[in-house]
Amino acid sequence: MAHTHPRRAGAVAAGLGLVLLAGCGGASSAQSGDGDGGSGSGSGSGDLKVGVLFPGSLSDDGFMESAYRGYRRAAEEHKGKVAFSKVEQVQAADYEQALVRFATTSDLVISLGGQTDADVRKVAARFPKVKFAEIGGPADGKPTANLALYDPQQAQAAFLSGAAAALLTKKGTVGFVGGAELPAIVNAAEEFENGAKAAEPKVKVLTPQYVGDFNDAAKAKQSALADYGAGADVLGQVLNLGHKGVAQAAKGRGGTLIGGPVAHECGTDKAYAGYVETDIGAELEYATDQLVRGSWKAESVHFGLTFDEPHNDIVLCGDADPAVTKKLDDLKAKITSGKITTR
Repeated sequence: MAHTHPRRAGAVAAGLGLVLLAGCGGASSAQSGDGDGGSGSGSGSGDLKVGVLFPGSLSDDGFMESAYRGYRRAAEEHKGKVAFSKVEQVQAADYEQALVRFATTSDLVISLGGQTDADVRKVAARFPKVKFAEIGGPADGKPTANLALYDPQQAQAAFLSGAAAALLTKKGTVGFVGGAELPAIVNAAEEFENGAKAAEPKVKVLTPQYVGDFNDAAKAKQSALADYGAGADVLGQVLNLGHKGVAQAAKGRGGTLIGGPVAHECGTDKAYAGYVETDIGAELEYATDQLVRGSWKAESVHFGLTFDEPHNDIVLCGDADPAVTKKLDDLKAKITSGKITTR
C-alpha cells in the first residue's frame, strides 16, 4: 500500500522523497562545486545566479540528498537561465565563509538545515541586496527583510511515523532514534510519540535516544539494539546514513523500522516496514521558481501536508491491513485540515 502525491514533471527517479530533519549535517570537509544537472557552471551560463550550501553529503540518503534531487531538477528546468553553484560537506566553523562567498556572486543564496540558521541570518544582514532562503530552520523562526524561511514540516512526518509504528507493533512498544539532540529533532521525537498515541493510545513509547551523529551507523545500531532489547519491535528514526545501523539491529532482533527521509523501493530491505517521505528538494525548486518569475519575497512558507501540493507522505510496505491504512489516511486528513497540528 502506498500513499503518494504526484511529483513535478522531471523529478529525479529512484524512489520517493522523504521526511527529514533540520539538523542533518554531519559535515567533515569543505568542497566547492559548480552547478550540474545540465544547468551550466557556477561561472554563469545563466543571467541569474543561485548558490546553495549543503552542510552534509549529497549522498547521505537523507535530508541533503533529498534536497540535492531538487537542486538537479531546478538546474534542468532553468537550464540556460540560471547558473547554479553548490558546496557540500562543510564544517560548521566554515558556514559563514561559504555563505559570504555565495553572497558576493549570487542573486539567491539557499542554505540547508537548521544548523546554519545563525550564520545565514548573520550573512543575510551583511548583504541586504542579496536574496536568501533557509530550508529546514527553526519552525518558529521569523523571516527578515531579505531572508525567506521554508519549513518542510518534518514534525508531520514524525507524527505519521509514530502512528504507523503504533499500528504495526505486535509487542505494543515502539521507540525513536534521533541523530542529535537538536530542537528540531527533539520536536520530531515528541511528535513521533504524539502520532503513536493518536493511533493507539495504549502503545508504550520508549524514551527517545539521540546518537550524536546522523551518519554514524555503528552508534545508531547500538541505540537501536537497546530499544529492541527494551521490548520495542518497531522504531522510528531521524537519521541519515545512520538508519542503516538501525536496519542492521532490526534484522538481528527480528524488528522493523520506519525509514525516511529518502524512501526506497519496498522489499529491497525487509527491515523497513515503511517510509515517511518529505521532498526537501521541492523547496529549493520553489525558491528558484520565485526568483525566475520575479516574485520572490522574504516570506515564511510551510510545506508538508498543508501546502498546495503536499510534500509529506507515508508508504507502508507489504500487504498492509486495511484498518491500518484507513487509520493513517484519517490522521493524514486531520493534519491536512488543521484538526491536528504538529508545530
